[in-house]
Amino acid sequence: MSETLSTQAALALVRRQRKTRPFPLSLFTRRNLTGYAFVGPWVFGFLVFTLLPFLASFGLSLTRWDLVNPPIFVGAGNYSKMFLEDRLFRITLWNTLYYSTFSVPGIQILALLLALVLNQKLKGIAVYRTLFYLPAITPGVANAFLWMQLFNPRIGMINNLLAKIGIAGPNWLYDMTWSMPALIIMSVWGCGGAMIIYLAGLQGVPTHLYEAAEVDGATVWDKFWNVTIPMITPTMFFNLVMGIIGSFQVFTSAFIMTGGGPAYRTLFYTLYLFYQAFYDFRTGYASALAWVLFLIVLVLTLTQLALSRRWVYYEAAASGRGVL
Repeated sequence: MSETLSTQAALALVRRQRKTRPFPLSLFTRRNLTGYAFVGPWVFGFLVFTLLPFLASFGLSLTRWDLVNPPIFVGAGNYSKMFLEDRLFRITLWNTLYYSTFSVPGIQILALLLALVLNQKLKGIAVYRTLFYLPAITPGVANAFLWMQLFNPRIGMINNLLAKIGIAGPNWLYDMTWSMPALIIMSVWGCGGAMIIYLAGLQGVPTHLYEAAEVDGATVWDKFWNVTIPMITPTMFFNLVMGIIGSFQVFTSAFIMTGGGPAYRTLFYTLYLFYQAFYDFRTGYASALAWVLFLIVLVLTLTQLALSRRWVYYEAAASGRGVL
């Protein structure tokens, strides 16, 4: 009883101190001011260059604006035109979904396989890790010009290799059937970023789990399927989310290599948005396209977050320590 009374008295004292303390002044201590000075540039940049344009774009999506004349308010006219009249909107959305469906799994599978190979403790393995990671940091325009040479139907290395085994290579970038697969192949080649993240996840798997599995007579496949995969599911989830977001923003490869052709087969959503804004000067309509893209990516991300509870394993949460 006495302990309870003393606890209540202590809580009452804390409440009185909080009431009497000059709360606003406590926000301006030397320590806090130092923190504000460090985060201030980022906060300013976020407000001016991210949040403000983000909100302004929604206002512009309700207008008809050509970057020259004053905006004309049209309400939901841009959105109704998009869903009811614009055939290219549906084509670009389908092209982007098609690209994402094959590009994202391809990148994840190849990145995981490379990470498993590069996770070996061998002499000089750091050199190979660097070589496989280089395509991920090479500028997108340089990658595009490189692959344009590789896909060249006459002098390209890919068709030359196919000719040596008796296969006539297609006119990759200008063929209605092969132009999209060509861009997907190029995207899978740049899996170095996902590979590095998978490699970090693999190196975080506790070795005692493998040792315990070996004691129980587990094979290599058993250890991979029952130890490695569950332990790196958070890494897989992160790469999957980032991969889908990135696939819906594909732009450089199509803009440089095909321009959206042939016959709109590689006209991706963001490329169409760019053409609307800076070629046709329909900035209001382009803003509406951007907001629809934002909502699509948001829904897909939230869906993945909801589904992650069924397959993503967090060791800290399972042990009761919680997840930070």
